[in-house]
Amino acid sequence: MSADRDRRDRPDRDRRSGGQGGYRDDRGRQRPESRRAGGKNRTATRPADRRRGGDPARKVAWEVSRAVADGAYANLELPRALRAAGLHGRDAAFATELTYGAIRMRGLYDAIIEFAAARPATQIDPPVLDTLRVGVHQILNMRVPPHAAASETVALAREVNGTGASGFVNAVLRRVTERTREEWVREVTAGRSRDEALSVEHSHPAWIVRALRGALRADGVSDEETDAALLSLLEADNAAPAVSLVARPGLATVQELVDAGAEASKLSPVGAVLPSGDPADIAAVRDTRAAVQDEGSQLVALALAAAPTATEGPQDWLDLCAGPGGKAALLAALSAEQPDTTLFVNEVSEHRTELVRRTLRAALDTGIEVMIGTGDGRELGAEEPDTYTRVLVDAPCTGLGALRRRPEARWRRNPGDVSDLTAIQEDLLRSALDATAVGGVVAYVTCSPHIAETTAVVQSVTDSRSDVVLEDARPLFRDAAGEQVSDLGDGPTVQLWPHVHGTDAMFFALLRKTQASEN
Repeated sequence: MSADRDRRDRPDRDRRSGGQGGYRDDRGRQRPESRRAGGKNRTATRPADRRRGGDPARKVAWEVSRAVADGAYANLELPRALRAAGLHGRDAAFATELTYGAIRMRGLYDAIIEFAAARPATQIDPPVLDTLRVGVHQILNMRVPPHAAASETVALAREVNGTGASGFVNAVLRRVTERTREEWVREVTAGRSRDEALSVEHSHPAWIVRALRGALRADGVSDEETDAALLSLLEADNAAPAVSLVARPGLATVQELVDAGAEASKLSPVGAVLPSGDPADIAAVRDTRAAVQDEGSQLVALALAAAPTATEGPQDWLDLCAGPGGKAALLAALSAEQPDTTLFVNEVSEHRTELVRRTLRAALDTGIEVMIGTGDGRELGAEEPDTYTRVLVDAPCTGLGALRRRPEARWRRNPGDVSDLTAIQEDLLRSALDATAVGGVVAYVTCSPHIAETTAVVQSVTDSRSDVVLEDARPLFRDAAGEQVSDLGDGPTVQLWPHVHGTDAMFFALLRKTQASEN
């Protein structure tokens, strides 16, 4: 055996350990030499040493990837898989990073796998391709020694894909380990256009890259600054987001969340950030007095509740398309602070209506005036004209503003979805305006910065009506110190950004009804 081969087969010394004789184990954790069995250098690829089954954390990542391929949502599937596997603490954190990373970065990984396998990714059996993605993420983006990442993933392949497939996985991953991430990026982006190269390197479909570039420009980013802003946005989409919590006013306090281990938000007056741990371990979250909710979602609900109205008497608020109910729950708590105010909550499907009821459990139990119903929001304006003083239209959208939290979303949407959604969005906004009382306000909200879903929808609706005005929403966005949130652009609408505000890319427009609807 040659000296070069011998060095490759030995466990990799940690180059960052200062030459103190330590090794990295299969999770990238430091191990002293004295802990190696018998002090021998055992190769992970020798037949006698090969594991016959996959590591539980890696298997969870593969299982969730397969479930997502069948239509599941990673944020819902992963907790179930972790519980089933009995993973906690560092093992659960490892599985979480591996799961989200393999799904989120599959655009880049598939390009690398195609090169290493010398065949298109579409010609690789999907379960085997998911195994390869799990392996490539460890090799290129985690603190796992390449030899350990490859060997452990081959063991996983042997268990879930079969012995024959494990040989193919071994060959591809060994090829991947021959280059650094930077070298692979240069290889797979060579000869591509600027946006196509960004699409591959940052694992966003090219049409989404182009849509985000257009949204940044529409929000006032100059041509000279667009490239840098787009790069920052793509990187923010690929960074694991913090766990944001909301303390629903009157039901929980920020201090209660802080006492449970969270840190008070600087952005949202009702928010907190959980640096580590399971939110379900917090009593207020279990009781639905608090919840996991992005700070951007908190700010848009707070903004609607703070918007002045020119109506008198009892106040009826409406969440037109409320499921699964996070913003509705915050609005319910805020409505309870106003005299003679009732929140009406509408959702189009019975299933999602039930989700809303669960989310609002604490509010309902404490007697807050909330009426929950099921119906098509596009018809409500005709059925109940000139009725509500504050209306939220949290419209169904592509979800391009929440790609960091929903790793599979970027792969499920296509450009054709946009036109279908904008037609629904316009219908919902028109219905909301019809349902709004004179002097009342409508908040049009999307978790997407795509201009076709944001300013274009608002302009299309307002251009066709003489009974509505678009107001400056920026003063309604107040941080935890009571100051106006910074970097909100020229108005009158508000666009929040992951790379600027640390929130999902929420869009908010405030429209005021000026005259009665025509029957």
